[in-house]
Amino acid sequence: MDNKRIVIVGATSGIGLETARRFAAAGWTVGIAGRRAAELERLCAEAPRSFTAERIDITAEDAVPALHRLIERIGGMDVYLHVAGIGFQNPRLDASVEMHTAQTNVAGFVRMISAAYRYFASHGGGRIAAVSSIAGTRGLGAAAAYSASKRFQNIYLDSLAQLARMERLDIRFTDIRPGFVATALLDDGKRYPMLMRPERVAGRICNAVLRGRRTVVIDFRYSVLVFFWRLIPRFLWERLPIRNA
Repeated sequence: MDNKRIVIVGATSGIGLETARRFAAAGWTVGIAGRRAAELERLCAEAPRSFTAERIDITAEDAVPALHRLIERIGGMDVYLHVAGIGFQNPRLDASVEMHTAQTNVAGFVRMISAAYRYFASHGGGRIAAVSSIAGTRGLGAAAAYSASKRFQNIYLDSLAQLARMERLDIRFTDIRPGFVATALLDDGKRYPMLMRPERVAGRICNAVLRGRRTVVIDFRYSVLVFFWRLIPRFLWERLPIRNA
């Protein structure tokens, strides 16, 4: 994998941070991006020859030009990995929370994924990978905007995969769907079952990208859970008191 180049958006903490470290350790040139400049600088200091940083807020209009600057600085891009996202339990449907979630996980996601698609379409192809969630499997009442936004991400990647084939483009896709991960996203004082360490999840993400997996659920326990979720009839699902999303 010599001279391979990956851009990771959402690399300032949690899964994105650990995944960036793993790709750097494997010899990749890694472009890292996120909103927190200080965290990006701290990661660059760990391996200056491997990391190049650019501050990017995916909800901002200047996010795409910033992405292109980062790509140019690392000499091109073979893989785009989208980890950036937010999530909240919001059973009271606070409008500001719901809209903020949609702005980041839907509008920001489309902005960056479509920019990566256009780049690869004009540069001979590449791989677009994104960390979505098992929450996109069914609508979760305690986190309506979050689960809906993750379902949107699943469908958007499916749509672009079909579009790439229609246009005969060598663009491949990886949809990564983890369960609960012990990151700042879940640092809200609530208890979550089957929590996974971000380091372990990062290893699975790297394997999925390197092996060219189309869709992967992390880990096997959540694969079983998702399998049974899909079998539950809607009338019964709507009666289940699922609160931790």
